[in-house]
Amino acid sequence: MSEIPAISFDHIYVKYNGLVVLEDIDFNVAHRDYLGIIGPNGGGKTTLLKTLLGLIRPSKGKVRIFGKSPSQNRPLIGYVPQYTTFDRQYPINVWDVVLMGRLGKSRIFKHYSKVDKDLAEDSLKKTDMLSYKKRQIGQLSGGQLQRVLIARALTSHPKIMLLDEPTSSIDVESETGLYELLKELNSSMTIIMVSHDIGAISKYVKSIACLNIKLHHHGSKDLTPEVIESVYGCPVDLIAHGTPHRVLNHHHRHGENDA
Repeated sequence: MSEIPAISFDHIYVKYNGLVVLEDIDFNVAHRDYLGIIGPNGGGKTTLLKTLLGLIRPSKGKVRIFGKSPSQNRPLIGYVPQYTTFDRQYPINVWDVVLMGRLGKSRIFKHYSKVDKDLAEDSLKKTDMLSYKKRQIGQLSGGQLQRVLIARALTSHPKIMLLDEPTSSIDVESETGLYELLKELNSSMTIIMVSHDIGAISKYVKSIACLNIKLHHHGSKDLTPEVIESVYGCPVDLIAHGTPHRVLNHHHRHGENDA
C-alpha cells in the first residue's frame, strides 16, 4: 500500500469577489518532500498557503493533510510568516516568542508547562538561537528573527512546515545558513517554501512548482524555459541547473539595460 501523501490538492479552485485566484490545482506532495513554489506577485502563492492552513476554503475541490481536512490536521502544520510582517517593536524577548508556539497546546489561562518549556528550549537549540533567549526581538537581525520564527513553529512538532519568503530582505550569509537549517529539518518533515529566489532554492529543494493562478508541477526541480515563460509571461533564459536563473525581458533580448 502506498504512503498517504502529506498534502493532496484535488482540483481546487479559490475565488475572491468572483475572481478565480487559484484554478484547478491538482497535485500531491509526498511526506519529506521539499517543495519550492515560485511565481509572480499576485499569482496566488500566499493564498495557497492559507488554503493549506484552513484559513481559506476552496470554492471547489478538496485539500487533504495526511488524508484529513486542514482543520482536522492543522496541529501537524508549522507556519513561518515573512518576518517583515512581525512587529519588531513589540516589547517581547526571544524566549516568549518561541513559547507562543505552544499556546494551542496549553489550556487557556494556564501557565506554560515543563513540557512546553522543554520543547521551546529544544527548538531554540535546533535553530542555534538558545544563547539569544533573553534578547529583545527588536535587537535581532533579520536572519536571527527568521530563525526564531522557525523555532516557534517547531515547538508543535510539525510534520509539515510552510514558509512564506523566508529569505526576503536578509543578508546572503544568513540566507545560506537558513537554507542549511531547512535542509536538516527536511529529514523529518515535509517543507513547502514560497520564494522569488529561483536560483537559490533550486540548489536546496527537491522539487519546484510554478504558480500563477494555475500550477505547474512535475515532481522534480528541473524547470524548462517554456514552463517558466508560461507562468511569468516573459521570455526566460534558464542557466545550468543549480546556478542562478535569469528571467529575461524583451529589453534584454535587444541588448538594452533594465529600466
